Amino acid sequence: MLVSRRTDPPPRPAPRTTAPRPPTPGTLLEVRDLTVTSGDTRLVDGVSFALPAGKILAVVGASGSGKTTTGRALLGDVVHTGTVTLAGAPVTTRTPPPPGSVGYVPQQPGAALHPVRRIGAVLDEIARHHTPGTGRSARRRAVTAVLDRVSLPTDRRFLRRFPHQLSGGQQQRLVIAHALLAHAVLLIADEPTTGQDALTRTDVARELTTLARDGIAVLLLSHDLHLVRAVADQILVLHRGAAVEYGTAADVLATPRHRHARDLLAAPPHPPSTATRQDRPLLHVAGLIAAHRDGGRRRDVLHDVTLTVPAGRCLAVVGRSGSGKTTLARCLAGLHPTRTGLVTLDGQPLAGHLDRRRPDELAAIQYVFQDARASFDPHRTVLDQTAAPARRLHDAPPAQARRTALDLLARVGLTEPTVTRRPDRLSGGELHRAALARALASRPRVLICDETTAGLDRLTQHGILTLLDELRHSLRLTVVVISHDRDVVAHLADHIVVLDNGTVVDHGLAEDLLHHAQHPLTRALLHPHPADDTAPTHP
Repeated sequence: MLVSRRTDPPPRPAPRTTAPRPPTPGTLLEVRDLTVTSGDTRLVDGVSFALPAGKILAVVGASGSGKTTTGRALLGDVVHTGTVTLAGAPVTTRTPPPPGSVGYVPQQPGAALHPVRRIGAVLDEIARHHTPGTGRSARRRAVTAVLDRVSLPTDRRFLRRFPHQLSGGQQQRLVIAHALLAHAVLLIADEPTTGQDALTRTDVARELTTLARDGIAVLLLSHDLHLVRAVADQILVLHRGAAVEYGTAADVLATPRHRHARDLLAAPPHPPSTATRQDRPLLHVAGLIAAHRDGGRRRDVLHDVTLTVPAGRCLAVVGRSGSGKTTLARCLAGLHPTRTGLVTLDGQPLAGHLDRRRPDELAAIQYVFQDARASFDPHRTVLDQTAAPARRLHDAPPAQARRTALDLLARVGLTEPTVTRRPDRLSGGELHRAALARALASRPRVLICDETTAGLDRLTQHGILTLLDELRHSLRLTVVVISHDRDVVAHLADHIVVLDNGTVVDHGLAEDLLHHAQHPLTRALLHPHPADDTAPTHP
């Protein structure tokens, strides 16, 4: 049932035998009774809303609630019933929006960028296509202005890079730059702060509000309630494909009426107190230096990193995007070669690359990737891929490996009908949980979680964190968490290491760094987000 508020959704469309209704005056985007089905399942069920130019509508809901499907319908990517009207023109799969009029920033922005074309060449092509007749100098000025606007470098060295050489935050800003060059009137941002540090999230909020002030309508699909509180003019809450709450941001945040909306928008539970006792060291890193290739040159990204993780404890590694967190995690797992330094497990040195590690060493350290979808084979079922580690690393018979996988998948909240599908039939949140179950199938001693709960709604995130806590204590599992989310760090971590440009600049007990940090970067990253208690800051 839809809970009406001051901002009521548009009425349902007239019967198909009549002409389409004209859009509401002042409305850029109007959606009436949008319904999307897949087989017998309604992915989106009768959703209606209106979005004027220069305003931000945040669509929130649990993983699988229909947010991304709604966004794709606005692009003309999925067959739907009901009506979608952009600037007075209908949007369907046969009549998608005019090229460039809608910018889409996906949850994994790298998927929207051409992998083998240089950044500058693509930007120049977009400028030439959407501003025909302009000369090279004019296009260069337009590209420079857009890159400045999204806080990206404008020098030749940057323009000659490929997308994979950028951080996730830089890729995201580059996608927004593409939309600005194409003169988009609507920007759909799908989880734009997933995996971003607190400072970068503030930058994203500022950019979205700037876009709105410039007259662009923004549809924000997000689980990040900090961001929603900071930028949204309106909020639409989806639950199992249906709209259960819709109104001004101030109303919905202050007094959500639907039970699911109240649970979803509630403040996170207070994390348990972190323990301070010391256990024997299990994972130790000494003098680690690692590099990336930048063109023909080698660039060090980790500088003399030394740290220790006790058995059964959780170490959180935090830092700004591009600070070397993921490179460090990949070095621990043998996924990135080290230049110098040593990684030991229970006192035994580990080879620098997984190709030279024994099966028991491969099983002992498991990695849960940030991009869960990319970590699954698109052609095999999720269940088969979750069972594979037990077969390969522990020689389990197929039937036993399947039972183990089903048990683990059930523990993370996934049913057998769900996991017997291929990955493209699961939501991003479901794939995050499946990736965790697949890693646990190896019976690891160390679990590396790289933004494992990024892009999950508050309720699902809390369930995953609680499960990780239970596993850590019941299995004496040692956990290394890479996270930008203070709530995740506060819930899980016993110790924290802060990286800045590949160097450890702060470390200590989680309780101390969360509440009494002295280093300015630590305070900026881990201090409670100011948007928690503020209303939208833009007109």
